[in-house]
Order: sequence, then structure tokens, then C-alpha cells
Amino acid sequence: MLKPSVTHLHPYVPETPLPELEKQIGVSPIVRLSANENPFGTSPAVKKAIQGFDFNTTRQYPDGDANQLCQAVAKFAGVPAEQLLFGCGLDEVIELVARTFLSPGDEMVEPWPTFGEYKIHAQIEDATIIDVPVQADGQFDVDGLINAITPKTKLLWLCNPNNPTGTFLPLAQMRALLKRVPKHVLVMIDEAYVDFVTDEAQPSALALIPEFDNIVVMRTFSKIYGLAAMRVGYAVIPKALVAAMQAVRLPYNLNSVSQAAALAALADQDFVTTIRQRVAKARTQWEAFLAANGYQYDHSQANFIFFKAPRAAELKDYLLHHGFLVRDGLGPDQLRVTFGTDAQNQQIQKLMTAFYA
Repeated sequence: MLKPSVTHLHPYVPETPLPELEKQIGVSPIVRLSANENPFGTSPAVKKAIQGFDFNTTRQYPDGDANQLCQAVAKFAGVPAEQLLFGCGLDEVIELVARTFLSPGDEMVEPWPTFGEYKIHAQIEDATIIDVPVQADGQFDVDGLINAITPKTKLLWLCNPNNPTGTFLPLAQMRALLKRVPKHVLVMIDEAYVDFVTDEAQPSALALIPEFDNIVVMRTFSKIYGLAAMRVGYAVIPKALVAAMQAVRLPYNLNSVSQAAALAALADQDFVTTIRQRVAKARTQWEAFLAANGYQYDHSQANFIFFKAPRAAELKDYLLHHGFLVRDGLGPDQLRVTFGTDAQNQQIQKLMTAFYA
């Protein structure tokens, strides 16, 4: 009874809730440094907005177009409000893109490794996935991506900075890449981590929207804003495509509390600046630690770092039983660690040193 494309699907496995994991392992507390969450929380303005929310309105459906949030994001991002589409996290936007544009037999091109949900939703739609391995330094193989495009290609996914490598394609190089992409290909630029970039003053591909009518730029409130639990993401869609995507989008997909929280978070850019600075400090310290101890790592512009470690699976288990959860399974003998607080970073690095002693 299942459609053939889902019979052998390997689903994205979400993180185990920490209280449950602590019971399983027998260790408490466990610090989760595996999901790229913001260890510093969220803006105090968000708590104030939620506490001030009129819960007498919960019997009513939310604003299906998230109009107030839409106008605020349009002003902040410098894009037309009518080209914005909001989703229940970027997960829903990714699903919506696959549902709208992919048919059986279509092709999707992506660098690999990258965020696994692009692949999952292409598989659900019975599309063919073309993986182009990243280079030795974790950067996109731009020539490889372009050469992988065929007349059957519908989508090209570019997570920038990329997850899990953390590597970043500068704006000038992104522009050069886009000029080589045929017009029949829609380029999805996932900027979930772009707010953490410090190597470039203006890193976002939002600046390229006036130049290209075949790009979608995606952003989220989950990472630097610390609103992962609220599930708020959005995309800037080409004018010719936005009506069709809005028609496919589920109505009332963004609840009222999430809209209020995102609106408050967006208004507090001082908080965002502080988080960017704290993450940049942690990133520099992590790269120095890895370099000093002989680890091979990719230069990150995100809030995590991807590196090779001997006996990586054993190291992950050792760290878990000492209270730290990191991510493996993304490459041979490779781990991804989300940056924590200063104290957490120092502690996990001491554990790594002790493991190999």
C-alpha cells in the first residue's frame, strides 16, 4: 500500500530528549553539543513577549500569513513581503520545495556531506539524487556541482555555511557559481548558519536576489536566535514561483506564540551581535585546540566544527559517558561538535586529551 519511494526510506532521526538519554546512559546532566543549538539561550525579549501573550486568543486560528512577522522580516532583510514564505522551521520549507518541484525521474544535485533532509524529501518524491563530494578542505566542488547538472535537474541545494562541514562559500564565489547554473535549475541556498559568519561582512545571498530569478534564500530563527523549539523558518521565493508555493503550503502552519516569539527575537539585534561574538570566540579557540593537537578539521564559519578523530565512535561514547553528546555518523572517523559555553568547551577538550593519553 505504500508508494514505492518510501519503502526503503531512511528517516532523519531526531535527537533523543535529554531526560530520556540521561536515564538510558545513567549520566546526569548530559550537555547536548550534537544539534547545533544555541547554548546561550534566547533574547530576554522573547520571554517577555510570551509572558505577555494573550492566551484568550488560543481558541482562534493563528494569522495564516504571519502578516506582522512577515512585514518585520521584509524590512529587516530588505526583500518584498510578497516574496516571503514562512514554515514550521526550515524543515517544512524543505519538504514544501520537494513537494512543489520534484516529480519521479527528476534530478536533484547537492554537495555531500550536507544536511540530510534535502535527500530524504527528494527520495520521497522519487527523484534521483546526485551527490557531489566536497573537496578535501570541506569546501564545495563548484566545477563538480555544475558538471553534475543535466536537463533533468530541477534543484541544486547549497547549505552555506554547510552542515556538517561548517565551510562557507563567499558571496563573490556564490555569484560566480550562480552565473553558471542553467535557468531551468532552482538553486536553494540554505542560510541557517549565515548569521555566525565573520570572515565576510555581508555574507548573505539575499544581496543576489535582484540579480537571479532562479534562487531561493532560506533563513531560520532556530540557531542564532535560539528559538529551535518554536519552529520558525522562512524563504525568499522568486516572484514567478511564490504563488504556487503558497498554494501548496499548509494553512495556519505557524502558530501564534511562535510568531510572537520570532517577532520579539528579530527586534533584539543586540542579542544577535552578542551571540555572534561569543560563537566566534569559541570557534577560534576550538580551531586552535584542534590544530595544536594534530586533528584535521574544516575551517568553520558556523556554530560547530567538523573534524577527524582516531577511533571516533569510541571517543563519542567516552564523551557521552562523561556528560557530553556530540555527533558522529557524518563521515568516516569524523565528529561534529557544537560550540558550548567557555566552561563546556574547556571541559570537553580536557576529556578529549585524556581519552588519547
